[in-house]
Amino acid sequence: MCLAVPGKVVSIDDRADPRTGLIDFGGVQKQACLEYLPDVRVGEYVIVHVGFALQRLDEESAQASLKLFEELGLLEEEFGDAWERAARDAGVAAVTEESRESEVR
Repeated sequence: MCLAVPGKVVSIDDRADPRTGLIDFGGVQKQACLEYLPDVRVGEYVIVHVGFALQRLDEESAQASLKLFEELGLLEEEFGDAWERAARDAGVAAVTEESRESEVR
């Protein structure tokens, strides 16, 4: 599933073509295209769908949506590690940095 997820604009790269920004989705940060919102500013909240910021959102609505998405496990589904999720679904342990380090010791 691909959600339209609210996030906070952390930084903007005006030199990029297309214009992009780093968006914080409740602790997970991803780059998104900001071309559809040319006057968006750092600190504002936007709704991002398939890598494009589509509209502004007030902070209260954004926080409420993020909380609900987290409670429903949708943030993990949308932003979690796909390899780890696949391993878990297959019933095998995923290889993580921690497990690699413990094997080396």
